[in-house]
Amino acid sequence: MSAVTVIGGGLAGCESAYQLAKRGVPVSLYEMRPQKMTPAHTTGNLAELVCSNSLRASSVENAVGLLKEEMRRLDSLIMRAADATRVPAGGALACDREAFSLYIENVLAAEPLVTLKRGEVMDIPKGITVIAAGPLASASLMGQIGDLVGSKALFFHDAIAPLIFADSIEMGKTFFASRYDKGEGDDYLNCPLDKDEYLRFYEELILAERHPLHNFENEKIFEGCMPIEAMARRGLDTMRFGPLKPVGLKKPDGTEAYAVVQLRRDNAAASLYNMVGFQTRLTYGEQKRVFGLIPGLEQAEFARMGTMHRNSYINSPRLLGADLALKSRPELFFAGQITGVEGYVESAAAGLAAGINAAERARERQPLVFPEQTALGSLLRYISVPGGAFQPMNVNFGLFPPIKFEKSQRKQKNFLLAQRALDNLHGFIEQNPQAFK
Repeated sequence: MSAVTVIGGGLAGCESAYQLAKRGVPVSLYEMRPQKMTPAHTTGNLAELVCSNSLRASSVENAVGLLKEEMRRLDSLIMRAADATRVPAGGALACDREAFSLYIENVLAAEPLVTLKRGEVMDIPKGITVIAAGPLASASLMGQIGDLVGSKALFFHDAIAPLIFADSIEMGKTFFASRYDKGEGDDYLNCPLDKDEYLRFYEELILAERHPLHNFENEKIFEGCMPIEAMARRGLDTMRFGPLKPVGLKKPDGTEAYAVVQLRRDNAAASLYNMVGFQTRLTYGEQKRVFGLIPGLEQAEFARMGTMHRNSYINSPRLLGADLALKSRPELFFAGQITGVEGYVESAAAGLAAGINAAERARERQPLVFPEQTALGSLLRYISVPGGAFQPMNVNFGLFPPIKFEKSQRKQKNFLLAQRALDNLHGFIEQNPQAFK
C-alpha cells in the first residue's frame, strides 16, 4: 500500500495522519514550521493552539460540545490530547497549550506508519493527498491550490487575544468565579468594571490606534473572531452583551458588576491568562495603554500581544464532495480551516473525516458520507452542498435537519438533537465496521 501524503501539521493534519495510520495506511506528514513560519504561529510544534487554548463548550447540548463527543466516539487524537491536558475553564474545555502539542507529537512519533517531514511543500504531489495546510498556507502552496481549483481563493481576517503573566495582575481588584457557578469556582479570573470605568475603557478603545489592514480592507472578518475594538464600534453596550457581559457572575459581596473582563487560565501552572474575547488589531502600545484601564491590569505584563492575520479558504461547496475530496480530482482531499470550517474543533473534525476517507480510498473502498443528523455530518454538508453566499462557519444546531418534538419538550430541543445525533453515529459505525477498525 502506497503512502498517503498529508500536508500540514496543525490540528486537522495531525488528526488525518492519525486516522490513516490507525487503519494501516503509511503516512508522510509534512510541516513547514519551524523552517518557515506563519504570521500567527510562534513555535514549530505540531498542532499548535494559536488563537486561544479553549475548545469551547463541553456540554453535548451545545453543538460544539456534541461534535467533541462524536469525535471521542470516533477515536479522535485531538480529543484524547485535549482531555489529557485539560485545565479548569468552567463549562468549557481548555488545554495547556504546550502539553497538548507535546501529547500529539509523542503519539505520532511513536506511530511507525507516520513519517514526519519538515519543510515547505512546493508542489501538490500525485497520489492520495490530504491538504490540511490551514488558513495560513504558504504563498507557493496557495498558488498551487488556486491553479488547481481554477478560482481565486477567498480571504478573511482572524485575530488573536493577548496573554498576560499571572504575577503581573493585581489580584486584589479581581475575583475568581465561573459564570453561573459552572466549574470549580476558580476557573476564571474576573476583572469587574463599574459604569464610569466601562465608559472610559469604551471611549479609549474605539479611539485607539490600530494596525492597518494594508490591501485587505474589503476582506471579510469572521464574526466569531471579531476584534474587540470592532465590536465596541457597533454600539456602547455591544461588549456588555458579548465578552464583557456581567450576567451570571457575582462579586464576593454578592453584587453584579456593570461589566466584567474574564481571564482564563492558559496553562496548567496558571502562570498565564488569556483575555477572553479580546482578539484585537490594536497596536502593541495601544494594547498596553487601553487594556491597562481594566481594573487589575494596570501593570499587566504581556507574554503575547494580540495580533491579526489573514486566513484563507476555498469555495468548498463548489469544489468538494461530502467526503471532502476535490470533485475534479477524487484522490485529493481537503481538511481544516481551508475548507471554510471555523474553530479548532471543527478543523480537527474535518481532518478526522478526511483521514478516514483518504484511508478508504487507499484501501480501494468507497469513501463515507457521515449522517447529516450528526454534528460532523451537518458540518460537512455545509461545506459541500452549494447554497447561498459561502462564509466560514462554526458548527451550530442551525445546520442540523429539523427535529420533531412536543411543545412541552421545547427546552429539551438541544438534548433531543444531541441524542438523535449520537444514535445516528452509533448506527453509522455499526453499518460500516470495516471503516472503523
